[in-house]
Amino acid sequence: MTTAFITHRDCWKHDMGAHHPECPERLGAIQDRLIAAGLDLYLSFHDAPLAEMEQLLRVHPRHYVEYLQNSNPQHGIFHLDPDTAMSPGTWQAALRAAGAGVLATDLVMRKETPNAFCAVRPPGHHAERAKAMGFCFFNNVAVAARHAIEAWGLQRVAIVDFDVHHGNGTEDIFAGDGQVLMVGTFQHPFYPYCGTEDPADNMWNVPLKAGTRGDGFREAVEKTWLPKLSEFQPQMIFVSAGFDAHYEDDMASLGLLESDYAWVTERIVGVARQFAEGRIVSMLEGGYALSALARSVAAHIKVLADL
Repeated sequence: MTTAFITHRDCWKHDMGAHHPECPERLGAIQDRLIAAGLDLYLSFHDAPLAEMEQLLRVHPRHYVEYLQNSNPQHGIFHLDPDTAMSPGTWQAALRAAGAGVLATDLVMRKETPNAFCAVRPPGHHAERAKAMGFCFFNNVAVAARHAIEAWGLQRVAIVDFDVHHGNGTEDIFAGDGQVLMVGTFQHPFYPYCGTEDPADNMWNVPLKAGTRGDGFREAVEKTWLPKLSEFQPQMIFVSAGFDAHYEDDMASLGLLESDYAWVTERIVGVARQFAEGRIVSMLEGGYALSALARSVAAHIKVLADL
């Protein structure tokens, strides 16, 4: 069995305007790098389906889903906030991005693939229950994790978030939920300026100071993530895979390298093999320096595919 790679051309059609960092070219850079590295030969490719209303309503209220649908413009760009905007292709792209995580979960649970990577946009981990923000509309990883619980009967799932920004939306959705453990690292103080004030017992947020490099990141993983994950014994692991903590990414001020992303992926795989029959679904979040993003995703996928 090979790692599943899930994407869809609709995800390229979401466009928040010229010079916006969360651009369609991100997906092109990733796919070009996989081909150049020869990794495409070891992946199984799948088109992301459209998320169904029932799947979205597990984490978002109906009025919010309908608000997004009704806000999608027929022409031009409609801003929900200064950073987050909708274009004619956004609604379909957002449904594909959320649907990708559902398909990935199904493929892994049916044992058709050991793990999956979803190369989708818009990203999701800033989307709260009823609020779009930070380039995000639906919380893709939350939709996938809740699908594993509701459709497949899992009792314990973990979400690992190594994006440079705190996954405030995921925390908003799952804080206090005993079936979900979230562990994350993020630059702090930094957008969205939260994650450190009295988190719930199932939230293990590790803030990193600007300038932190790989050694500091690895220490946080070793001292906090791995013990909590081992204690929780997840039956499946979901990854909010943001690559904007890379030292080349000028959207932030951390200093990770491809080797750090490979290292943390190895640790995630180790936990998954120990407790979760190897089950991992990884979903693209941030990463805006195109070359660094592509190289980092390739390093991540190479470990997932056991190459």
